Amino acid sequence: MKLAMTILLAAQLCCNACEQRDTLLAVFWNLENFYDYHSESKPAVWTAGKFRSKCNAVAKTLLKIAERYGRYPDIAAFCEMENPFVTRSLLATTLLSKLGYSYVHYDSHDHRNMDCSLIYREAELKLKSSEPKHIHSEEGEILPTRDILLVQFDKLSVLVNHHPSQIGNKSEGRVRARERMTEIVDSLLSGGDQRVLALGDFNESLWPWKGQGTIKYNGLWEKIDGCFNYGEMELHEYVYDDDMLLIKDKAYGGVKPRRCFTGPSYSGGISDHLPIVLLISF
Repeated sequence: MKLAMTILLAAQLCCNACEQRDTLLAVFWNLENFYDYHSESKPAVWTAGKFRSKCNAVAKTLLKIAERYGRYPDIAAFCEMENPFVTRSLLATTLLSKLGYSYVHYDSHDHRNMDCSLIYREAELKLKSSEPKHIHSEEGEILPTRDILLVQFDKLSVLVNHHPSQIGNKSEGRVRARERMTEIVDSLLSGGDQRVLALGDFNESLWPWKGQGTIKYNGLWEKIDGCFNYGEMELHEYVYDDDMLLIKDKAYGGVKPRRCFTGPSYSGGISDHLPIVLLISF
């Protein structure tokens, strides 16, 4: 009986692989102040042990996403990663090290030293090129905010965004970031790209969304993480709200993301954002 079930499962996985040749599974996640534990800018409470614990928790979440959706994420894009050491450690020190991922990460001009990064499975996607795209002021100066990360694969061009926060009256920066994203998308499409995916934390509710969002502020869920897709592809988007990412909201009721920091204090979670999962078919 066990042998028959094993054969049946193997056949099903083979069938799924055939069906998924023209599909991708992508994830985006704001990982909330993912500091390098060597960093001078890290909070005093941030240690090597807490850093490694967060790496393992992120990896475990990606593996649970794989369990739910039937395949490993082909792409996982992140923001609030302090430097390439953080992204490299996420791959090198966890179970992700056995799954054939590589990464792209550039240091940006952000005033908090937080960047966007991306990991991808080399068996599924061939990297063509990558580069950071700066955000400029009207005067042409580079703004002290996160670059837009452009990563081009053989099947898809991906833009990873983390637009300026609403805190501190940075609406002009968000406008410039949206304009810059649109410029890049238009350039890619006019240059012959058939598929462009722009995903990230846009710090605005830009999509009509029913149900639980990606972040909870003053008791209200907001959907500020999401994506825009262009060209020849179909996309389905989900907010991944696994119990391990949530905690009871004692102030407003229900649940909320179990954040890593509350101010300078360590809270023991992963992030104040929930990840989004994208099922892409060509």
